[in-house]
Amino acid sequence: MHKQESTLKVEGMTCGHCAGTVEKAVKSLKGVEKASVDLAGGSLQVAYDADQVGIPDFKRAVEEAGYEVVG
Repeated sequence: MHKQESTLKVEGMTCGHCAGTVEKAVKSLKGVEKASVDLAGGSLQVAYDADQVGIPDFKRAVEEAGYEVVG
């Protein structure tokens, strides 16, 4: 197990429902231990097992939820 944390900038979130949707999408991925959205800062912090999941997976989950990862 290779624990890691990453913070991604997410655009398009305007309310608590948006933040919940992004968190739920990322938390559903195998290997994600914790996902937390800072709505005011427009960011997503993820704690995960890098042997099972990674940033490309988070980006895909966020985009499938209707939002965009930038940077």
